[in-house]
Amino acid sequence: MNNPIGHKVWAIAEGYIPSYGTGPEPEFTSHETACVLNTSDQDAHLRIWIYYADRDPVGPYMETVPARRTKHIRFNDLRDPEPLPRDTDYASVIESDVPVVVQHTRLDSRQAENALFSTIAYTNGGA
Repeated sequence: MNNPIGHKVWAIAEGYIPSYGTGPEPEFTSHETACVLNTSDQDAHLRIWIYYADRDPVGPYMETVPARRTKHIRFNDLRDPEPLPRDTDYASVIESDVPVVVQHTRLDSRQAENALFSTIAYTNGGA
């Protein structure tokens, strides 16, 4: 795509991964996901920073979204530089070297009646 859509910096102010869930795994594991769309002709190299209420940010977690593809990144699966703790409030900032679109989704399966919500991440529109 000659004019890729999106922005290079995104923020998700909400984050919380419950320590347990109900239902079969991995489909019903409680999780947080950043859904990233890369419409450009170049791979998007992401740097993810995690912010906590009581300590310095952790990161960057490195991810790649191939050109003209989408990737759903479960925060539960982030391991390097360290796994995200469960039952802990956090927020995230995602930086990309090409414009992308980021949507945030949470599945909370602590009850048999699952809750799923999703929202577009915040961007200030700048580079």
